[in-house]
Amino acid sequence: MEPMLHYLTIPVTPFQQNCSLVWCDQTLQAAVIDPGGDLPRILEAVQRLNLSLEQIWLTHAHIDHAGGTAELSRALGLPIVGPHPGDQFWIDGLAEQGQRFGFPHVEVFTPTRWLKDGDQVTIGKSTLDVRHCPGHTPGHVVFHSAEANRAFVGDVLFAGSIGRTDFPQGDHDTLIASIKERLWPMGDATVFIPGHGPESTFGRERRSNPYVAD
Repeated sequence: MEPMLHYLTIPVTPFQQNCSLVWCDQTLQAAVIDPGGDLPRILEAVQRLNLSLEQIWLTHAHIDHAGGTAELSRALGLPIVGPHPGDQFWIDGLAEQGQRFGFPHVEVFTPTRWLKDGDQVTIGKSTLDVRHCPGHTPGHVVFHSAEANRAFVGDVLFAGSIGRTDFPQGDHDTLIASIKERLWPMGDATVFIPGHGPESTFGRERRSNPYVAD
């Protein structure tokens, strides 16, 4: 049997950010995408599913996506993979973000590995492609599993909406270009897991999303 990527989405923090556990069904090796907080909830799921958590993957460095990263990395000795170097200034400002939004004791971290467009990440026998999709933040990346027909898109695209671009170094035109040039070619049938809210497909958004419909 071919290895298959599985995932579980766990909403965390008061922002209800979609943290995702992803794992290879053959090895049960797992990565966590965007551990923004509520680490006990994430680790309970890891234990319940009998997974071996081995990596942290980040789409971008806003507090609700990256707030628990340093603590989790230190506690379990996990490498931090991503985002793109364009988000360095967001990482540098994590403690300030934490104070502003009421997140306790948020620590700054240094990624073990920065990502760029065209990179790949691997967990167990499953490999995902990395696309750099700036606009919401300059260093935002997306993880695409062709085998599972899934894309973990952070705050680039939502069901019926798109990411905000009114934060520092956000840019609306850049975000629209990222969606149309980087996400749409993954195929209309691709299911995407956004940073907040329900899943959708790229095809559905191309038909009905008021911001990016064809």
